[in-house]
Amino acid sequence: MGELKKWREEKWVRIGLDGSIKGACGTSKNKKNPDRCLPLAKAKSMTKAERAKTARKKKAAGRKGKTVVANTKAGRVTKKFTKR
Repeated sequence: MGELKKWREEKWVRIGLDGSIKGACGTSKNKKNPDRCLPLAKAKSMTKAERAKTARKKKAAGRKGKTVVANTKAGRVTKKFTKR
């Protein structure tokens, strides 16, 4: 199975600035500066504070015009959290 297909089959969720899981990825009302998205398994493995930190980092960089923002160390997605 291709890597893109594996990625599409993962359940990605939006992370709010308060660290809560807000719903499916791609449903953010702010299209110019969207929320951080993570696979559900990764999001659940992080604490609420860690999720909030990575979401704040994405929003802050988005206000400066950046569209691609690296995750925090705790938010990096590894193969452990992806389907094989």
